[in-house]
Amino acid sequence: MTSIGTEDLIKEASELFFNHFKTQPTSCGCAPGRVNLIGEHTDYNDGFVLPMALPLVTVVVGRKNGSNKCHLVTACPFVDEPRETEFDISLDGNNTKLKPGKPAWANYIKGVIANYYGKVTGFDALVSTNVPVGGGLSSSAALEVATYCFLETLFEDNLLIEMIDKVLACQKAEHDFSGMPCGIMDQFISFMGKKDHALLLDCRSLDYQLIELNDPQVTILITNTNVRHKLAESQYSNRKLQCETASRIIGKSSLRDVSLDELEKHRKDLDNEVYKRALHVIGEIGRTTEAADALSRGNYKEFGNLMNLSHASLRDNYEVSCSELDLVVSAALEVEGVYGSRMTGGGFGGCTVTLLKTDAVTNTMEHIKKKYKNPTFYACRPGSGAQKIQLTP
Repeated sequence: MTSIGTEDLIKEASELFFNHFKTQPTSCGCAPGRVNLIGEHTDYNDGFVLPMALPLVTVVVGRKNGSNKCHLVTACPFVDEPRETEFDISLDGNNTKLKPGKPAWANYIKGVIANYYGKVTGFDALVSTNVPVGGGLSSSAALEVATYCFLETLFEDNLLIEMIDKVLACQKAEHDFSGMPCGIMDQFISFMGKKDHALLLDCRSLDYQLIELNDPQVTILITNTNVRHKLAESQYSNRKLQCETASRIIGKSSLRDVSLDELEKHRKDLDNEVYKRALHVIGEIGRTTEAADALSRGNYKEFGNLMNLSHASLRDNYEVSCSELDLVVSAALEVEGVYGSRMTGGGFGGCTVTLLKTDAVTNTMEHIKKKYKNPTFYACRPGSGAQKIQLTP
């Protein structure tokens, strides 16, 4: 359940950088993963989401190398591709012509360089993380945002760039360099998260509200199933297309503008799968705003009930759950002191998120382990957003 802390992770990454490059890093970018408490598959439908930043982070440490090369190394043990790569970079700092390639993990960094607002010249960098990859905790956004912060620190850029433009640059990096048509939530919360707060984000207007989540008697328990089914990426794009189809047939720009009554009026115009996808999204948008209100009032029971309804809809209407996620959610809900539990992230594996009483954490973990053979647990409260750190050699 424990994970190396941020300061220790930066120290460890700096030591690994020195061992590899025989010099000390000067700059560090640090950004958290996230868990979405409720509001799944609503972000690319202009809806509401309610994530929180995690105390699990990705760090990028490095220094300029005076060349036209970027030399990248990852310390992440779960990367099964080459852990080291090098590519050319423009001497004039204009890197918009960078292209994705192999290894795949480096594409997130290339994408950020290509969309960075300042000039980027050659550097050496090492990446390390304690965010689980493939667990639905947004390891990709953590890497993108950490890279952006690293570049700002490395090149001492104090450009008058709005935070939302940095968020959009990192989102575009993921769209263009990894081919994932993600919504804006992951990069937004990685930049904008605040310790001891969840964040209600309107994915259309980008207005947001911080909501306190610092009651010591309440804990967020993340359970990683440690499975990732191959369906995940292809089905994400398919669901997005189905949502666009539903909104187009109904005559609205997005499902955000469709009420449940309107959906029912057009039910005969939609095939059953498309109808079910829309039913989830429209219901989930409503559940998310209701959950934010419940959380602001400290009504954890109501919040938990909405989490349970969210999981049932993701399982039955959006059909992005799987047997492993369903088993872990079911096991958690059997324990006294658990308010609610649901899958989180894109689906087809990854993690569940459970809201529960702090004194029920141990019993819940033990009970899940009896029912499910290979879980990893993270008991936590909301962490901080991205940081730029100057390292002292």
